Amino acid sequence: MSTRRDFIKQLMAASGVGAAASLGLGFGAPRIFAAPAGNWYMPDEHGPQERVILAFGASSRVWEDWAGAVNDTIALLARTIAKYQPVTVLCRANQLSLAKSKCGTSNIDFLTLSLDDVWVRDYGGCFVVDGAGGLGLVDFNFNGWGDKQASANDTRVADALSEEMEADYIRSALVGEGGGVEVDGHGTAIITESCWINDNRNPGLGKAQIEAELKANLGLRKIIWLPGIKDKDITDAHVDFYARFVKPGVVIANLDDDPESYDYAVTRKHLEILNAATDADGRKLVVHTLPPPTKMRSNQYTRDNPDFAPGYINFLPINGAVIAPQFGDAAADKYCKDLLTRLYPGLVVEQVNIDPIAAGGGGIHCVSKHLPRV
Repeated sequence: MSTRRDFIKQLMAASGVGAAASLGLGFGAPRIFAAPAGNWYMPDEHGPQERVILAFGASSRVWEDWAGAVNDTIALLARTIAKYQPVTVLCRANQLSLAKSKCGTSNIDFLTLSLDDVWVRDYGGCFVVDGAGGLGLVDFNFNGWGDKQASANDTRVADALSEEMEADYIRSALVGEGGGVEVDGHGTAIITESCWINDNRNPGLGKAQIEAELKANLGLRKIIWLPGIKDKDITDAHVDFYARFVKPGVVIANLDDDPESYDYAVTRKHLEILNAATDADGRKLVVHTLPPPTKMRSNQYTRDNPDFAPGYINFLPINGAVIAPQFGDAAADKYCKDLLTRLYPGLVVEQVNIDPIAAGGGGIHCVSKHLPRV
């Protein structure tokens, strides 16, 4: 009779996760072979947080002349978030002094690691809890978004974070990224097919296999699949640029109003699916739309840059605040702030200029990882 362990071995073989990974060899933290269904679940991002993790990790190898500006923007985010809750900044050992001078040390601590880049949401795994005071971290075997970028250092960060944050380490059989999963904390997730059902991450695996493993890893009961779109950005359409839960049953969806954008048709299809969807408890979703700006500041980051990602939807909720971008489109910036203020009553909406980060195709949520309070 086939067992769950047999199934996981098949998944690992298909997705290229090696024997050392499956047996937990060569790592320091306690290992768990995949996630037993029902024990762990990924909590609502809007619940109480212990801290936010950022990576002061931009390098000239990846960002060329923009590396300094990207790290300066990470530091600005660190200082902004630290007004509300603790922050941990990851940085290379030889940049510790620089990181401290840029970020400051008020409510901020530092962890030195080898890093390739700044996208800790993607390579840092997903924190899970068990409802009884336990904390775990699911490692989705980051491979540079389908081997599009060097990732030898970043792929080991989830393991390091599990030790630093005293979380049980759980190695998934799947390859994926934290930005590819959006959950309501009550059993429902939204993800994109273009990201997860993709041979650059999980070759040979179909929707049913991937869904079963994600449900086991993250304590899910229902997954709402959006099509996404492949090969247009490095992530193959992470869900955190398309749909975000505000709370169970309430979603904000990206709706691109530029007919020339590749996201124009995609976001309308997503909206159609979300408007027809129900969550794990049978609730019909209430969907709000949040369009990107129609004009941005004209600078070195925005001009003639097809990678620039002006997505308001990539915001970050924290204790007492929502950290959101602003792009210099006065009407669109205001619409974003007004919508988030209405949907997050009692929280301060802090808007931050993140042009250098957006120039690389990401946003505030992409460069941050929240640690839930247990």
